[in-house]
Amino acid sequence: MTGSSSFGRGCRRLPATFAATVALSVLAACQADPGLRAPPTATAPSLSQGPALVGQVAYHWKNVQIVGGGFVDGIIFHPTEPGLRYARTDMGGAYRWDGVAGRWVPLLDWVSYADTNLMGVESIALDPRNPDRVYLALGTYTSPDAPNGAILRSDDRGRTFRRVDVPIKFGGNENGRGNGERLAVDPNDPDTLYLGTRHDGLWVSHDGAATWSRASSFPDVTEDASTQAVAGVPPWVRGGAGLVFVIFDPRSVGKDARGSRTIYVGASLKGRDNLFRSTDGGKTWAPVAGQPTANRPTRAALAADGTLYIAYGSSPGPTRMTDGAVWKLDTRRGKWTDITPEKPDAAHGRAFGYAAVAVDAHNPRVVIASSFDRHRRPGTSPGLGEDIFRSVDGGKTWHGVFGGPQGDGKNGGVYDYSLAPYVKPTPIHWLFDVEIDPTNPDHALFTTGYGGWETVDLRAVDKGQPTHWQVMSTGIEETVAMAFTSPTQGAPLISAIGDYGGFVHWDLDKPAAEGAAAPPLFGNTDSVVSAPLKPEVVVRVGIRDERYPGANIGYSLDGGHSWQPAGMPTPEAKRGKVAVSADGATWVWTPQGAKEGLVSGAFVTTDRGATWTSAQGLPEGVRVIGDAIDPDTFYALSLFDGKLYVSTDRAAHFQARPFTLPNGLPTPAVVRNGRGDPRGGQDALYAMPGARGDLWIAAFDGLYHGTAAGGAYSRMPGVEQLHAFGFGRAAAGAATPALYLVGTIDRQRGIFRSDDAGQHWVRVNDDQHQWGLILQVSGDPKRYGRVYVGTHGRGIVYGDPA
Repeated sequence: MTGSSSFGRGCRRLPATFAATVALSVLAACQADPGLRAPPTATAPSLSQGPALVGQVAYHWKNVQIVGGGFVDGIIFHPTEPGLRYARTDMGGAYRWDGVAGRWVPLLDWVSYADTNLMGVESIALDPRNPDRVYLALGTYTSPDAPNGAILRSDDRGRTFRRVDVPIKFGGNENGRGNGERLAVDPNDPDTLYLGTRHDGLWVSHDGAATWSRASSFPDVTEDASTQAVAGVPPWVRGGAGLVFVIFDPRSVGKDARGSRTIYVGASLKGRDNLFRSTDGGKTWAPVAGQPTANRPTRAALAADGTLYIAYGSSPGPTRMTDGAVWKLDTRRGKWTDITPEKPDAAHGRAFGYAAVAVDAHNPRVVIASSFDRHRRPGTSPGLGEDIFRSVDGGKTWHGVFGGPQGDGKNGGVYDYSLAPYVKPTPIHWLFDVEIDPTNPDHALFTTGYGGWETVDLRAVDKGQPTHWQVMSTGIEETVAMAFTSPTQGAPLISAIGDYGGFVHWDLDKPAAEGAAAPPLFGNTDSVVSAPLKPEVVVRVGIRDERYPGANIGYSLDGGHSWQPAGMPTPEAKRGKVAVSADGATWVWTPQGAKEGLVSGAFVTTDRGATWTSAQGLPEGVRVIGDAIDPDTFYALSLFDGKLYVSTDRAAHFQARPFTLPNGLPTPAVVRNGRGDPRGGQDALYAMPGARGDLWIAAFDGLYHGTAAGGAYSRMPGVEQLHAFGFGRAAAGAATPALYLVGTIDRQRGIFRSDDAGQHWVRVNDDQHQWGLILQVSGDPKRYGRVYVGTHGRGIVYGDPA
């Protein structure tokens, strides 16, 4: 072992040149770590006589209920404590199941914007002897510009954590994120943990994750990604995913009765050895003899009798698999057996692999395995695509759980969609973890790209009877809020999210019974707007779900009760931003793609898409908004050029009007996301509700107020950095709507409200409610104090004054 080092308790960052991490540091102190990895904050002096930030008010926070909405890539059961399990997600944090409440509880809502990278969870490990102890390996990306990861330890089931920064990059949202588990606790020595990484080999801790060192004796498993080049496939999804699982054999306790002697580590390699074993407690390692090498290991499970079951795929997933298998190893005799439930056959259209495998903790011959990329034919039942296969004889024979005894869907899976109605049109997919509850053999779960499912009658398969499944994701909210609108009348909120379209939230505390807004059914919805003076008119743009042909623009004339597609300005038009006039009669769509040469300019319709014309006088790619009162007037902003574009003829023609800012015009970012995430609400123009020509420039480095005439805009005091901006109902007696802002005011990061047009602000969140990266914010025009917050991977949350 090499590079072992540590230093005292504290929150300073470990230099990247160190080979091991710091000693444990108390999380509460680390949340205010000044060495934060974030774009620099402007430090212009306040323009007011006193501080702009005048206090903090208590808020009560809840998720807007969508249920799931993102990839849950791992479920981790405690081996002996009934009901104790955790879930990890690729970019939305980690959760613990609360059996009393019947929902998952988020564990990482305290993660700050500076530590957004920690919202991707690479692996979770539990202490088999101590059900209160849990470890999390956190980090979303391994790219050169991504920060290093961290390992958290909790001794109270995730209510509080101690954090250890490590000189390792984790890929919680990269290829192979469904593989695992990479982090494991030795059941015979709970202070010993092993950690498999993507690019940095095998690491070990012997003091409960306080310090880490690299296991220098472990073989080099480096893979040359250039040899995996495929046309059109980016480098970061080529090849394997490093070390993907670590498994201790609990029966291999040493003579000193401390520490397991036998440890298995799987490497995401093919064409060479990919399973390694130590029989001396990690001192030396060797490849397991006779192993299959045609595909990459994805997951493994060690049965009570020492049988090691391994799932394989041609890729780590969720990139395309074209081949795969399931094998078992009799670890006592060293005998390998191919037990693949259904053989892939790419030459005859059966190109798929295997994502996961699990074994009954109390019956080593009961095993389940899940397929990946075994796509169903359009129009067929869910059981004819991806499947879980179950064997009660150690893999000699198998039965399809979803497909039924004959593989035709009869007596297969029966599905209850009521807890998340929007998932019904989406086939079961991405089953990268399947688990049998170690305390209940009838209880099983599997993960998907929108959450997961569970059954409590798994053994019905053995009798040729159907299994019954319900959504298991209540409490997990992992969507990315691309936009939302809170209409002046009607539904509290209408959302636009990534992957699953968007919803009309008639009841914020219940998932939309009608599912996602449709038709058309979108994958991503990028923009949604309601008309201020005619709120029953709602328009949304995005990109259609690839399984359901349709337009990339839809509208409602009844506040979201029903939807219909609009005509397209060009066949290539997709995504981008949409604006609606105050009376709902004129729509302006600026599609994505001008830079790619696909679509040019902004398009205007006054007949719900039957005909479109090009807006004249606008530069490429600017976002258009409507005036809140005057239906004839629209605006657009070219921030870095100092030009405000105004149309008074319903967006037919725009004229440029120069404006100035007191500290000069900002300059474009020279690095990626240097002015915040481009999907956020910064560097944008906003029109004040209830006023004509009253405009706000929410720049990344300041908030400015002016008019449609252009000219000199005034800077609001104290605002140093901004990521999202919006309006809400005015306070009683106030002359203007409430303002809401996500960013930094007087060097305090947070979510803020102003009741006096930006002169003074109060913080409405606290350090336990930060949610990493926030993209959107808006008040509610119908209810003072209510605020909607759109996160990047923790769904939409809403707050009301406590």
